Amino acid sequence: MFETLSKATLDKIFVLMAEYAADPRTDKIDLGVGVYKDETGNTPIMSAVRKAEKRMNETARTKTYVGVVGNRGFSSAVVDLALGGVVDAGRIRTVNGNGGTGALMVLAHVLGRARPGGRIYISDPSWPNHWPLVEAAGLVPHSYPYFDPRTRQVDFGAMMGVLDGLTPDDIVLLHGCCHNPTGASLSPEQWDTIAASLARTGAFPLIDLAYLGFGDGIEADAYGTRRVVAAVPEAMVAFSASKNFGLYRERAGVAIAIARNAADADIVSSQMQNVLRASISQTPDHGAEIVRIILGDAALRAEWEAELTAMRERMKRLREKLAEAIRQRSNATDFDFLARHTGMFSLLGLPEDVVARLKVDDGVYMINDSRINVAGIPEDRIGELADRLLAAVG
Repeated sequence: MFETLSKATLDKIFVLMAEYAADPRTDKIDLGVGVYKDETGNTPIMSAVRKAEKRMNETARTKTYVGVVGNRGFSSAVVDLALGGVVDAGRIRTVNGNGGTGALMVLAHVLGRARPGGRIYISDPSWPNHWPLVEAAGLVPHSYPYFDPRTRQVDFGAMMGVLDGLTPDDIVLLHGCCHNPTGASLSPEQWDTIAASLARTGAFPLIDLAYLGFGDGIEADAYGTRRVVAAVPEAMVAFSASKNFGLYRERAGVAIAIARNAADADIVSSQMQNVLRASISQTPDHGAEIVRIILGDAALRAEWEAELTAMRERMKRLREKLAEAIRQRSNATDFDFLARHTGMFSLLGLPEDVVARLKVDDGVYMINDSRINVAGIPEDRIGELADRLLAAVG
């Protein structure tokens, strides 16, 4: 049987994780895998999560299935959090996803059924899993310009040159906030332009909302998603609770579909449930129930938002400190863009051979396209990291 198979390409992020774990050096630095880390290098459990989980464990009476659509209270709370009431609830249908990726998978497969072999436009660059995920759903990926490596900013003119030429048969995948891998995010005015373009062309938006609250705050980060879904008759949003609630291994996400009317929404709901049932049958509920409890309790929600703010501000501080350290040592502004970017990631713009040299010679691990996880920067070693980076590029 297996003689017909060839070895599949492994995800470069997980390959890097394994290499880092096997490296015996004590001064190594992990800027690779995209998880939030505190000042000790640990990925913490948020205190609001601990309290919600304790309450859940004390009150739970069963471990039976919750149904194919998943935890309805979780989905409803996430819709309120992400969309803020800008769309009539009668047009919205949801299912829980196995994390944000699972939510994307469900939505992509429904779109693959609606448009077999349909074109989906993905930013260049984008999260590496976007491309194979949509291909597995029967869609044909194309790229649209997004990032200018010279200016380290969004090449918005080139981006709109493609988006303005799309048709109602096309799908466009947008990062709701905190673009991965570049860290270069869209301004509210640019989101306004995108929303107007989609309303005019009829192209279908699929929004990946994986980092809500990690950029400029919940309301600011939700602006683009809300602006788009309010402007068009149909859209989809994949929400992840992995980063903003720290529920990486709990796999909590929501697939949100917005249709023209309630009747169409019911059809889309049946398709989402069918995809989910045929793939994993039921979604996990542990993380979903934790989020439901937090968002449904005023005190816990305030505690969670305060923790989220502290995480966001820490990443911003790390960006600013690293940019300043490099500027002081080099007397150049080549890396000042780090302080302007938002979210967990930035692209340093280093050649692959430099990235490889940093890993082998200096124990500094990052993705081969030079994407770094800002939260992985050790705050007490920023000067040392700046020295290693400058030595490698010099």
